[in-house]
Amino acid sequence: MAEQHPIEALMKTAMESIREMVDVNTIVGDAVQAPDGTVIIPISKVTFGFAAGGGEYGNTVSEEDKKDRDDEGENGEDSGKFPFAGGSGAGVSINPVAFMVVGNGNIKLLPVNINSTLDKVLDLVPDFMCRIENICKRKIAVKKSEDIE
Repeated sequence: MAEQHPIEALMKTAMESIREMVDVNTIVGDAVQAPDGTVIIPISKVTFGFAAGGGEYGNTVSEEDKKDRDDEGENGEDSGKFPFAGGSGAGVSINPVAFMVVGNGNIKLLPVNINSTLDKVLDLVPDFMCRIENICKRKIAVKKSEDIE
């Protein structure tokens, strides 16, 4: 089996920790039900960052020095093969982006940052469609009443 470089162990540990943190509930939170039956679901933006680095320094330990260490009673691992210094780190940022509100037969996405014009236009679309539908129904009713006369 090939020997593992110490940086691999650092990266593996950091990545396993990140994997444990990643969950769908991190982005789409747990639903909260209000007394009137409305369900509110928080939606967040999650950003992960990861960095690892290291380097070897000094002279590597020769085979003779390893044998001398073994004779002195130190463990027989290759601890001296890579005089290595390194580190790794990870960071997570979670920011709320919006809340999805489901209730009374409607689904609305309420952004935390309401300054977006597009969001306002999208919020008006369902109301606009209802008004157009009502106008069409009235015109059809008028047309039918004219046809009957």
